[in-house]
Formats: sequence, C-alpha cells, structure tokens
Amino acid sequence: MSAWYIFSAMGFYPVNPANSIYCFRSPQLEKTTINLANGKQFKVITNNVGIDNIYNQKIILNGKPYQKNYITHKDIENDGVIEFFMGKTPNKKMATYEKPLAVCL
Repeated sequence: MSAWYIFSAMGFYPVNPANSIYCFRSPQLEKTTINLANGKQFKVITNNVGIDNIYNQKIILNGKPYQKNYITHKDIENDGVIEFFMGKTPNKKMATYEKPLAVCL
C-alpha cells in the first residue's frame, strides 16, 4: 500500500503492473525525482498544486503537450520530465486524443 500511495502522490499509479500502464490522478507533490536503475532520472513537476486544484488542466512530457490519460513504463524508463498543470475545474478536452490502452477513470 505504501508504494501505491507514493505513486499516487506523484500523479500516476499502476492499475495493472502486467501491462506497464500508469493512470494519471491528481498529484500532491510539487517536485519529485525517480532515480532509475539505468542511471537515468524521471522528474515530476506539479504546477498550482493545492487542495482546491484537483483537476489536470494540461500535461507536458519532455516539453511536448501530452494528451493521453496514462503514461507507460517505457516513457518513465526513457528519462525525462513530466509536468502537470492543475486547476479547480475539469478540462473536458483533456485525454480525448487517443483511446486508452487501460481503463483509467
């Protein structure tokens, strides 16, 4: 359970570890770095983190807009930065770009 909480606080969690998909949720941490076994790092940055800002407004992965409602383990292993922008109301245009590989509610 503690691993699930840490993942959730970063803004994503593994729904089914066998398919290598991590669903997004509301991050609670402003900055986090995951030190990977291959010597690389994956950084998580959350803008406008706060008790009222529970909705993802925009996600940027490695400097490019990201429209999926999940991230893959391969994306994390490849090094980089994911940046969440939070707000008080849902962005209904978010994560409508592509059918999900996993059911992420």
